[in-house]
Amino acid sequence: MYGNCSKSQSAQTMANLTERVIQSAPSSLKAIVWAHFGYYNLEGKTELDKTHAICRLCKAKVKYFGNTTKQPKITNLPVNQRTLFQCSKLPPNSERAKKITQSIAYCIAKDLRPYSMVDNDGFRYMKHIIEPRYTIPSRRLFTEKTIPQLYSETKEQIAGSLQKAIRVAITCDAWTSRAVQSYVTFTAHFITDCWQLETRVLQTRAMNESHTGAHMNELFQTVAQEWHLTTSDLVIVTDNAANMLAAAQMGNFEQVKCFAHTINLAAQRALKLPTVSRLLGRIRRITGFFHRSTSASHILEQKQKLLELPPDKLKTDVATRWNSAFDMIERFLEQQAAICAALLSPEVRKSGTDICTLSETDVTNAEEIAVTLKPIKDATNIMCEDSTPTLSVIAPMHAQLLHDTETGFSGDTQMVREIKQAIHEDLLKRYSTVADKNMLYTASILDPRFKALPFLSQDEQYDVQSKVIAEAVALEDYAEVPSGPDEGSPGPKRRCTPTPLESLLGKTFSDAGVVPKSSNTRAEEEMKKYLETTSPLSLSEDPLIWWRCHETVFPLLAKLAKRYLCIPGTSVASERVFSTAGDIITAQRSMLTPEHVDQLLFLQNNLHIPSGEESILSQGV
Repeated sequence: MYGNCSKSQSAQTMANLTERVIQSAPSSLKAIVWAHFGYYNLEGKTELDKTHAICRLCKAKVKYFGNTTKQPKITNLPVNQRTLFQCSKLPPNSERAKKITQSIAYCIAKDLRPYSMVDNDGFRYMKHIIEPRYTIPSRRLFTEKTIPQLYSETKEQIAGSLQKAIRVAITCDAWTSRAVQSYVTFTAHFITDCWQLETRVLQTRAMNESHTGAHMNELFQTVAQEWHLTTSDLVIVTDNAANMLAAAQMGNFEQVKCFAHTINLAAQRALKLPTVSRLLGRIRRITGFFHRSTSASHILEQKQKLLELPPDKLKTDVATRWNSAFDMIERFLEQQAAICAALLSPEVRKSGTDICTLSETDVTNAEEIAVTLKPIKDATNIMCEDSTPTLSVIAPMHAQLLHDTETGFSGDTQMVREIKQAIHEDLLKRYSTVADKNMLYTASILDPRFKALPFLSQDEQYDVQSKVIAEAVALEDYAEVPSGPDEGSPGPKRRCTPTPLESLLGKTFSDAGVVPKSSNTRAEEEMKKYLETTSPLSLSEDPLIWWRCHETVFPLLAKLAKRYLCIPGTSVASERVFSTAGDIITAQRSMLTPEHVDQLLFLQNNLHIPSGEESILSQGV
C-alpha cells in the first residue's frame, strides 16, 4: 500500500471525521502498520471505505492502493503532522536513553556546565529538536547518580594506571573558593609503558583545619592510602612554605621544591627594591586610570589605531604574581606612544588632571627592568610546560640564572646591579642541601639533553655518575629478588629431551662457560656507552621519545629515567586546577558541596571522551 496524505480538509469535514469511528482493518492485512491504521465505514453502510487508510492517532487520511506486500509509505504530511516515531517515548532504561543521559553528564563535567542546565528552557528546546522522544531526567538524578557513577568509573581507570606506573609523583597546593571554603588539590604524574608523560587530578578535599605541617602530612598519607601508593617511594612537589617542608619531613617523603615558586620569590625580592617599586607604582597608576575611565580607554583605542599599534589592553600587576609586573611593564612600553597621546588629549586631561606620563628616565629604567627580568620570565614559562620533563631542567636552569645575575658587568647601571644582586642572593640559598642536589643532578644526567652536566665540575660529574650507577644496580637487584611461589603456581617445568643437534654439538657450542655479567658491570657499561657513544640531544627534542627508542639499548638506565623524569619541577599542575575551580564555583554555584566540587574537578580534568565521539568531533559533524 502506498499513499499520500490529503492536502487539505475543510473545517466541517474534519469535524465530521472526528465523530466517525475507525474500524479495524481486515485480518487479511498482516503488515505491522495496520496496528496503527484502520478504515471508516462508507456513508450510511457497514462496508469499509478502502479508498483511504485512517491513522488511529491523528486521524490523517492516507490514500490506499491495495498493495499489501509492502508497508504503506506516507509522504507529504502536513507541517504539524507527527509521525509514529515522534509519538513514542524512549524508555528510560533503553540503550538510546542511557546514551543520551550519559552524554549530558559528559557535557556537565567536561564543559563545566551547572547541574541546573537540564532545567533551562534553551537546553530543553534543543533536546526536543534533536530527540523529541527523550525525556530529560531531573537534576537530582545527575547530582546523586549519573555524575557520581561516572566519577567512580573514571577513578577506577586512573587507579589502575597508577598501579602500573614505576613511580608516581604528586603535586599539592591549597586555594580558597568564592564561598570562602579552603581546598587542597592533589595531582599525580607518571610515565606510561609507552613513555608518555601523564598528569591526572587525584582529588580536591575541603580542609577546615589550619594548614599546619601535621595536618598536611595527614592529607598526604590519606592520598597515598586512598590511591594505594607506596609512601616510601612517593615524591611530593610543593612550594617553599614552611608547613609543606614540615609535612614532607614528618612523612619522610622525598620532596622537590617548586622551581616556579622559587623564581617568584627571587623576582619579588627584586621588585621590592625602592627604585623598582616606585616605578611600578607610577605605571600601575596610569594603567589603573585607563581601566577605570571608559572615556580614556576609548581615546586610547583611537590613538592605537592612529599610530598603528596593536589594539591590546593595558595590564595591571597582581601582588602575588611577579610575572604580572613584568607583563605590565612590557605592555606599557609597547603602548607608550598611544598612552602619551591619550593622556595629552583635552578630553582625558579633564578627568585625569593628576595623571602624568613617565619621564624619559622612567621609561629608560622600565626598559632596563624588562631586559633584566626577561630571562626570569622565560625560565618561568619553560617550567610551566607539562608535556615534557621539567625536573631535569632545574639544575642547569638554576646554574644559568646564577651566572646571568652575577654582578660585575661594567655596562650595568646601578639599578640593574641591584636587581641582579637581589635575585642572585635569593637563588643562591635554594637547592643547597645534599638531598636536593642528588635529586636534581640525577634527573639532569638521565635527560639526554643535559647528560654532559656542563654546569658541574669534573669531580662533581664523576660523583653523579657513580651515584646513578649505584642506584641503577640497587634497583635491578631489588627487581631480581625472588619472591616465594604462589600456592597455586605450577612447579618447575620438566627438562625437555635434547635435540640431536644439542646432543652432538652441545658441549662445543654451549654457553654454559660464559660467566654472566653482574648488574654493576652492566650498569657501568651502559653509563659509559650512554655518555660517550651518543651525542647530547637537541634542546628542542623530547627526551621521552629518545628513551622510547633507546630503552632496549640502556635497560638499566631506562628504568631509572622513568623514576626521575616523571617528577615535575613545579606544582603548576595543581595550581592550574584553581582556574578550573573558578569556572565551577561561580557566584551562582557557590553552594556546591565539597563532594560535588571534587567530582567535577576530577572529571573535567580526567574524563576521556570515547574514541567514536572523538572522531565525530574532529570531523565537525
